Amino acid sequence: MLFVVAFIAERAARRGKTAWLSAPIIYTLSLSIYCTAWTFYGAVGSAARSGFEYLTIYLGPSLVLIGWWWVLRKLVRIGRSQRITSIADLISSRYGKSNLLGVGVTLLAVIGTTPYIALQLQSVTLSVEVFSDTQPSLNPEAPPTAFWVAVGLAIFTVIFGTRNLDANERHHGVVMAIAVEAIVKLAALLAVGAFVVWGISGGVGPMLERIDASALGEWQINEGRWAGLMLLSAAAFLCLPRMFQVMVVENDNDAQLRTAAWAFPLYMLLMSLFIIPIAVVGLDMMPPGSNPDLFVLTVPLAFGQDGLAVLSFLGGFSSATSMVIVAAIALSTMVSNHIVMPLWLRFRTDGASVSGDVRNVVLLSRRLSIAGVLALGYLYYKFSGGGEALSVIGLVSFTGVAQVLPALLGGIFWRGATRNGALTGLTVGFAVWIYTLYLPSFGPDTVLPATFFDNGPLGIGWLRPEALFGIEGMDPLMHAVFWSLSLNTVTFFGASLMSFPSPLERLQGAQFVNIGRAASRTRSWSGGAAQSEDLMVMAQRILGAPEAQALFLRETRKQGLTGILPDPTPEFLEVLERELSGSVGAATAHAMIGQIVGGLSVSVQDLMAVADETAQIMETSARLEAQSEELTRTARQLREANEKLTRLSVQKDAFLSQISHELRTPMTSIRAFSEILGDAEGIEAEDRIRYASIIHDEAVRLTRLLDDLLDLSVLENGQVSLNLRRAQLSELLDRAVASALQGEDRLRVRRDQASEAFWLHTDIDRLAQVCINLIANADKYCDAARPVLEIRVGQSEGRTVVDFIDNGSGVAAEQQDVIFEKFARVSEGEAGGAGLGLAICRQIMTRLGGDISYLPGQGGGAFRVVLPSDQALAAQ
Repeated sequence: MLFVVAFIAERAARRGKTAWLSAPIIYTLSLSIYCTAWTFYGAVGSAARSGFEYLTIYLGPSLVLIGWWWVLRKLVRIGRSQRITSIADLISSRYGKSNLLGVGVTLLAVIGTTPYIALQLQSVTLSVEVFSDTQPSLNPEAPPTAFWVAVGLAIFTVIFGTRNLDANERHHGVVMAIAVEAIVKLAALLAVGAFVVWGISGGVGPMLERIDASALGEWQINEGRWAGLMLLSAAAFLCLPRMFQVMVVENDNDAQLRTAAWAFPLYMLLMSLFIIPIAVVGLDMMPPGSNPDLFVLTVPLAFGQDGLAVLSFLGGFSSATSMVIVAAIALSTMVSNHIVMPLWLRFRTDGASVSGDVRNVVLLSRRLSIAGVLALGYLYYKFSGGGEALSVIGLVSFTGVAQVLPALLGGIFWRGATRNGALTGLTVGFAVWIYTLYLPSFGPDTVLPATFFDNGPLGIGWLRPEALFGIEGMDPLMHAVFWSLSLNTVTFFGASLMSFPSPLERLQGAQFVNIGRAASRTRSWSGGAAQSEDLMVMAQRILGAPEAQALFLRETRKQGLTGILPDPTPEFLEVLERELSGSVGAATAHAMIGQIVGGLSVSVQDLMAVADETAQIMETSARLEAQSEELTRTARQLREANEKLTRLSVQKDAFLSQISHELRTPMTSIRAFSEILGDAEGIEAEDRIRYASIIHDEAVRLTRLLDDLLDLSVLENGQVSLNLRRAQLSELLDRAVASALQGEDRLRVRRDQASEAFWLHTDIDRLAQVCINLIANADKYCDAARPVLEIRVGQSEGRTVVDFIDNGSGVAAEQQDVIFEKFARVSEGEAGGAGLGLAICRQIMTRLGGDISYLPGQGGGAFRVVLPSDQALAAQ
């Protein structure tokens, strides 16, 4: 069912039908990823062991959504504006795009999530064994159930979590599958609860009496532990990689968050409604020694409700699998962006702009990371013995990922937070958590010797893992939470106060803290050092050719330029970095652009943006900056127009000189040989034939030149009549190739006949004239040793395009914007010509309702012909 739901959602997303996929209710249900097997099975077990303490796991996230809604809104807005792909990406981007911090958060998240994945595998294994009435296999050669569950989840996650490299890192299929699972596990838990209350206890009244008569009827609250658990669950709700994935990365708009602020606490209320009744009935009715974590399954089975037990099993399975899938996706993205890609860039000696496919590297690394994450979870399950209560394992994981909280909140609310502070706090908190909780969770003599717990390392008693600094009597969990978060926070603030942030850190800090202000946008690139074609090549490798070309074209239009390559201004480099970060992470995108641009520049204006200006100064500065940019853009456009007019004037003078020569030469020849034929007597017949042939050839040459001039004039005046008819594109190209090359084999033409098999309705002769001109130009001007012309047919922005790309040196950058003018020629050297061919081609395509343009960055001369739509411009 998961495969079917995910496939349907992915297919709808590819067709652009994303309205229902982005509905607030789907987003709210996807947050149920928080309610894992721990919630489904472990909450009942926790209630049976500790009473109402299980409510703290629900109260923490509810308080965050209701009381800290503005914090979540700030997080999702930062995520959208900065193209954040994971919590490691957010921390890395905030603190000066530090990849070292990204690596640290990634390692912490992987290690911290490992116990949680093991918890899910353990819950599924126990439920399968209970449901099938079997005992764990004692055969060491027989792979346990957990192994096959991990394999199946890895396959599903690889198929639907890494199908493509989406710039926004959104996975509609996975989110929809999680939403369906949310409904399944809620329905299952409510069904079991209803059966326990009305089917076994006889109604609400008798059920309440049974609860009062049980040990759970005594309302006891350990204030310190309750406060600690609510803080822990609230921190985990913000910092868990899977929660960050669905809450921030998959968020489309604030409306989704507004709905989730009230709907998700309601969902958790329903999930917790019957926990106590199920625990009480299980303790009363099940045999002594029964595992309370499995009461949701064993109670229906004990009363012969096999159908209800199957539904309960499916609910628990949904709870476990949804968590593992999303956690694996989030962690694989972090590992790929912050570990694999930086290493790949470091060991690549050819730089970021050399041709190659980065997308395949990223996708492969994510798929391998998914398998590795699930393997780590399985190994933790195997070596820890799987004997701990589910809630205990979950709290170990919660404490680990909570170490990100000081750097996270400090980064989005405090400008003074620095990279050194975040790195120091994370390192200290991580080390204390590993020592006081993670390693002890394996049990004595598994990782740490039993003497560590009794006497401390080297007999130093005040370093005992569960009595650090000599403080004894604390609950082991609260002991680890207190020391890890306290030392983490203290060192974070202390190191931040003692260190000074770099200019880029201050710029990023201002942008994160002031995310609601339009004027807080900062720039860190100086621009001008990069070649736009190098940036285009790099962007195509990561985003794909259509997406990269569309981005560059959009930015070119914003700059008021023609063509497809924008100027590498700081504004454009910032936009490009933000787009790339959606695929490879902020730090990697920053490093890749840095390889091409060559460095950063922080101007006085950038540093001014970091200061605490008043609203009036910010408004005035923004207005002046906008006016300055407008004047700069206008001046650049005037300068470019003047340069273009100068080049056109030079070319026009050259054209007039050439055209007078072209007209005078044949006319002189015709006149000279006509006089010879008319005046001379006794000329041999053979000479007469030769002179007449020369006169004929010169007349044809003169006629062809005049025809070109007349054809261009007719096209420009809109007096052409179109002869519209149907023909296949392949036949048109066959005709153009044959006519342009006339049997010569100097130029080799490559084509994909399958992509050309469709019909056109246009003026076939005129369109063929354009293709003939482009093929003939490639034959004349391609300067490769073995000239090759590739004709590609594809789609761009909903239109069919035909690209003519040769392997020569192409058109010089300074000539690309004038080659379609009337007096322009591709080359001043060989092959000559009057410079009218491309001008005629442009006029023809305009009349046919299509377009022709030069396509830079393809490694040679490249022209794109946008085929006509059904409507063409007839004669006016």
